[in-house]
Amino acid sequence: MATRSIFHSIRGRLTNGGVVGSNSIRNAESSRLTKPYSADAAIGSSLDVEPEEKDDLRSRILRLRLPKRSATTVLEKWVGEGNQITVNELRDISKELRRTRRYKHALEVTEYLVQHEESNISDSDYASRIDLISKVFGIDAAERYFEGLQPPSKTSETYTSLLHAYAASKQTERAEALFKRIIESDSLTFGAITYNEMMTLYMSVGEVEKVHEVIEVMKRKEVARDIFTYNLWLSSCAATFDIDELRKILEEMRLDGGSNKGWARYIDLTSIYIDSSRLTSAESTSPVESEKSISQREWVTYDFLMILHTGLGNKDMVDQIWKSLRNTNQKLSSRSYICVISSYLMLGHLREAGEVVDQWKESKTTEFDDSACLRILNAFRDVGLEDKASDFHLLLVEKKCSLEDEVS
Repeated sequence: MATRSIFHSIRGRLTNGGVVGSNSIRNAESSRLTKPYSADAAIGSSLDVEPEEKDDLRSRILRLRLPKRSATTVLEKWVGEGNQITVNELRDISKELRRTRRYKHALEVTEYLVQHEESNISDSDYASRIDLISKVFGIDAAERYFEGLQPPSKTSETYTSLLHAYAASKQTERAEALFKRIIESDSLTFGAITYNEMMTLYMSVGEVEKVHEVIEVMKRKEVARDIFTYNLWLSSCAATFDIDELRKILEEMRLDGGSNKGWARYIDLTSIYIDSSRLTSAESTSPVESEKSISQREWVTYDFLMILHTGLGNKDMVDQIWKSLRNTNQKLSSRSYICVISSYLMLGHLREAGEVVDQWKESKTTEFDDSACLRILNAFRDVGLEDKASDFHLLLVEKKCSLEDEVS
């Protein structure tokens, strides 16, 4: 379903398109492996470089706007002029190119790193190359590259990078086969990020019931869960409207040794969302909308993505998700308004919360619900956030919302 791509693409940004991890050094990647996947082969090389304004290596490469132009040529010219290039400089340039989605040039930079700094290649460098090869040449090429790596280079990071590539392209069968190899490995240790990739895939393809299976594997292998793990787990339960399980997971999260201020904010907001939006198990039997519309399950999934970023303190991402939902040209549920208002209140952004109240009042498709605002107010009080409840109370008065049924 097309609307699921919103969920998957926004989540993908959490890992910055790849895997970040250890700095342990691996010494083996033969030139035989790099030649079949030369980035120049994808589009063709060119010696043309735009006129230079600032004369440093980063600026020269970033001025290569057209993919057909070659970053390799710039690197070789730079060295030919007697300049030095450090490993960290190459990594930083590649990271910047990936951030701006210039994957072909980023791949060329990593190729130069592999060919000229072989003794300094890290696990993250190999993982980055797998991700870039999948984007430039496709998933088959990335798989061949991974399988061709020497055993010492097949680390938790490279396995996770390939799993990420499978998940991004929604290759469920391939991902499951690789995940089986991962969980059966005795020599490697995998953290939450690997399991999160598998759960993200299941959420994106609508196989939410399989998320719990991944959680069970994590528990069996005693892998510590992070806030992303809990969000995926909670999202899967919310998508099936299993409210009892939701509350059990929240309690488990409260008792988790990794809990911190961000987790506490997430737990409180999730409780507020469940209570004020009246999320109930009965909704699991509601009919699914047509293929072109967003189902109730998907709306709930997007809400939990917003809750996650509120827990992380990422106000910009809350803005972005809300903007994306409003731009779907589909009727927003009152639950979505409740979620974003609660998120802004939790982050201390009263002005934005007020703007959403105005948007809700002005909506021609979703009737404004005074009682829902009162439920938000009382839910904040119930979790002990009296100051935020007081701020929201003043906001409701300012917006001339009815408070007749307010519970003291």
